[in-house]
Amino acid sequence: MHILETLKNRARQVGGTIVLPEALDERVIRAAANIVKEKLAKVVLLSNKDQVSAKAAEVGVSLDGIEIIDPAGHEKLQDFADIFYEKRKEKGLSKEAALATMQNPLYFGAMMVHEGLVSGMVAGAANTTGDVLRSALQVVGVMPGLKTVSSSFIMVSPKEGEESLLFSDCAVVPNPTDEQLADIASSTAFTRKNILGDEPKVALLSFSTKGSAEHELVEKVRSAMNILKARNVDFAYDGELQLDAAIVESVAKSKAPNSPLQGRANTLIFPDLQSGNIGYKLVQRLAGYEAIGPIIQGLAAPICDLSRGCSTEDVVNTSVLVLLMSQK
Repeated sequence: MHILETLKNRARQVGGTIVLPEALDERVIRAAANIVKEKLAKVVLLSNKDQVSAKAAEVGVSLDGIEIIDPAGHEKLQDFADIFYEKRKEKGLSKEAALATMQNPLYFGAMMVHEGLVSGMVAGAANTTGDVLRSALQVVGVMPGLKTVSSSFIMVSPKEGEESLLFSDCAVVPNPTDEQLADIASSTAFTRKNILGDEPKVALLSFSTKGSAEHELVEKVRSAMNILKARNVDFAYDGELQLDAAIVESVAKSKAPNSPLQGRANTLIFPDLQSGNIGYKLVQRLAGYEAIGPIIQGLAAPICDLSRGCSTEDVVNTSVLVLLMSQK
């Protein structure tokens, strides 16, 4: 069974609800219908009901079982605006601006997530990543104990039965500090537990293994390790490690014999965005791994971004990831 089918089966057990704020996009409407048809979750579409109905009829999609909410006329609009005003008034936001902002489906959907009315939100088919993340950060904020929003990819091996890897950060933070690296490690461990359901074994990667080289870039990774130690995190981790010492048992025995990972890392934290982005694309293109993501992580509640070039299937699959991320 492909990993996505396994994840879909687990998502069905969540019994959640996904809000899709880009309800006039054909891909999103089709995805909403497929999510309901596959019994993955309940779905809420955000837009004018007549416009959504007309668009659905145009593309030949049934809206049976799908809830449609128009933020502009919803009974919770003023309550949402009041909550948003309290969050942002120190930034100079007026009550009038808060009310206007909450009529934007991105912000209304994020507030539904914040208030626990839905499990999570998927957006980005018709909005930029910047707009999606801005609404998420301003409404739901960052997970308690963290200061960094990052991303990860599930890398699925072409060899059946081989363990999937998580790569992070490959899409968001260009040059993380030591504290941000520690946050990324913690967020990715959380992502692995919730989505893949197994125990993370986290390697903080470098071009040095346990002091084999001295450089300020290596020192940043070591400092991130010390931050994780101080936080007393509840997952297995080690660093600084070269890639072979992280994932090859025979190499780990010679380069890092005392490593708790023993060359069996399943979650790889890259020292910066350049190496992370290059790394996942190398593995995808040269080794034939399938890259699922990016998964946005580190938010206080699950909101994920899509590429504007996404397919209907991408919207469905990302909704599955969000449902799994919503598990406490």
